[in-house]
Amino acid sequence: MSAPNPKQPLRDSLRKARRDHVAALPHRALMFRRPPAPLAAFAPEGSIVGLYHPLGSEAPTRAYATWFLENGRKVALPCFANRKSPMRFRAWRDPVADHGLIPGPFHMLQPEADAEELVPDLLIVPLLGFTSQCDRLGQGAGHYDRWLAEHPAARAIGLAWDCQLVESLPLEEHDRRLDAVVTPTRFYEAK
Repeated sequence: MSAPNPKQPLRDSLRKARRDHVAALPHRALMFRRPPAPLAAFAPEGSIVGLYHPLGSEAPTRAYATWFLENGRKVALPCFANRKSPMRFRAWRDPVADHGLIPGPFHMLQPEADAEELVPDLLIVPLLGFTSQCDRLGQGAGHYDRWLAEHPAARAIGLAWDCQLVESLPLEEHDRRLDAVVTPTRFYEAK
């Protein structure tokens, strides 16, 4: 029997805080409408931006995807052939209507297998918690940590609600600090 994961109670607490926060928002659709200038600067024209298709109360990415596409960048979503396969990215052709997306093995929408495979220069990642130094607590499966370890030149930006900020996080050797975190009210950049 394996030892309990010390991060799990924190993950549970942060999931609940995020759900409660989003449920109380009166105009959530007005948030995350356009990437702030410092974030857009991380992805010059012609670059590839990897995003995620949000589940539940995760910060939305659709408006960012549309903005990046309309401003000369390609956008991509994570794809998994099965639950044990590594995370890859394929083109998100239509973030407005989600045309060409199918449910993946983790219940998130992903591009169909015939979509162009891409390697993002900038990766916008979901998270459960973050620090002002841009440390990140994810869901715990390690998909983003492994992908970032394989692609060290990629910039990694967290997208979060303000309520997800915590003072500190339990970190492990494989945890990579993000380059920045964007919330509806702040842009945190790693120092």
